[in-house]
Amino acid sequence: MNKFIPTIEAIEKLSLTEKVGQLFMPAAFINDTEEDIQQLEKVISEHHVGGLCFFHSRASAATNFEGKKKIVINENSFNTLKNLIKRYQKAATYPLLISIDAEWGLAMRIENTPQYPYAITLGANSENKDLVFEVGKQIAKDCKAAGIHWNLSPVVDVNVNPNNPVIGYRSFGDDKDNVVAMATAFVKGTQIENLLTSIKHFPGHGDTATDSHLGLPVIDKSKTDLMENELYPFQKLIDQGVDSVMVGHLSVPALTTTPELPSSINKDIITGVLRNEMGFDGVVISDALNMHAVSKNYPTKGELEWLAFDAGNDVLCFAEHIEEGIQFILKNASKEQINKSIERIWQLKEKAITEEGLEIELTAPSTLNRKIAEKSITLHHGSATEIAHFRGTIFCTLTIKRFGTDQTKKDILENIVAMKKEVKNETEILLLLTPPQIKPTNKFGFFDEEIDFINELIATKNVVMYHFGNPYALKFFNTERTTATVIAYQNFKEFQDVATEHFLGNLEAVGKLPVTLK
Repeated sequence: MNKFIPTIEAIEKLSLTEKVGQLFMPAAFINDTEEDIQQLEKVISEHHVGGLCFFHSRASAATNFEGKKKIVINENSFNTLKNLIKRYQKAATYPLLISIDAEWGLAMRIENTPQYPYAITLGANSENKDLVFEVGKQIAKDCKAAGIHWNLSPVVDVNVNPNNPVIGYRSFGDDKDNVVAMATAFVKGTQIENLLTSIKHFPGHGDTATDSHLGLPVIDKSKTDLMENELYPFQKLIDQGVDSVMVGHLSVPALTTTPELPSSINKDIITGVLRNEMGFDGVVISDALNMHAVSKNYPTKGELEWLAFDAGNDVLCFAEHIEEGIQFILKNASKEQINKSIERIWQLKEKAITEEGLEIELTAPSTLNRKIAEKSITLHHGSATEIAHFRGTIFCTLTIKRFGTDQTKKDILENIVAMKKEVKNETEILLLLTPPQIKPTNKFGFFDEEIDFINELIATKNVVMYHFGNPYALKFFNTERTTATVIAYQNFKEFQDVATEHFLGNLEAVGKLPVTLK
């Protein structure tokens, strides 16, 4: 990799075309073909892109999931990633800024790497911000071990919409002050390892019912309401000092005179609100420009990239039309506009690209995950006394868990028939429930027959339920009629072990549900 040069020297040395190339951060895929790898090397060397954002594979990239492409599992993805980063850096004239979405660890993108709890689980640790600090720190270490400089997290959206299809469990919850506290701890933990962060998705993606990967969400609130809720965490973290802000693809009419323009390409929102009104002068990065909320409306190659830059984005993430985008910007932007963005980007690089070549081991998450499990487990309904009384009875244990399995619907329906026979003469049921998926689409993956069976159990038996998943999934179940419902949030072994200890009466449930369940 070429030697890094200081910001002042870069502004003087780089040609205008090279500077514009530095604005672009195309996607890089860990499990790509050799042909695709060589093509990206060519883009890096010829167009001088400033950085790369890594994803697992083209099939897993967010806008492709509706195509149901099969995702190939590569047990060696981490080493592949490390080698690719070295290879791409070698192709670059100027050091690349390497980014990834690692909201809950590298495991968000890479198999067989450390996984830490989801933000919603961390949000239940409202009295234990030190644990969230440690999560940020540990994830930062893992990023550095791979050669990554920039973790595009945390999510600071206040998730007030329980039907949110894309944020939900990625948010620290629906209380803005708790979101600020958790996000601050995560950022500070990351910063102590000299890794960059990016708070997202400005101006707030928490009250939406549309996935911006597929369409344009509309947030129809007054500016006062937005300042008091959606924008509140952004302002608080900006005031404390953050590396960058990622702008989402959202329609927010109250913040602009051109509501038809998504926030990610809207000058009123980025330059007007974020920069001028909220006082942020750091790096602004767009959310992925291939997302359908914006990409499908701009068929002319390069136009979207120009609009995103002109609106106030410094880094154009997942830009797909680099050559055309460079030409659009060279034709339309002023030299001063380009230099201002290059100054911001280069200062970010100067801060981050300092420890190249160090061999760092991946972290071991189990001990920290256990501590988080102990502090997050939440008694949602019932009491410790009722659980203790239940424990003294003769009970039957039922485990309903399909997370990560390949059972067919036929298998599942047959299992329900078998379980109905098993519990026919039982009166006390200990139910261990893990939703099939973490996202709310298709009722979190539950079939109606499963939901009906569980509600029938609750209506006719004394049920103590332990829930190992996204708490929003509980809306399908009559938890108020259970003897007790306990939320463990994750299906990790550490969380299962803590749930067992709680049921046995060996520890208290001290977690606080970070969202409102209706």
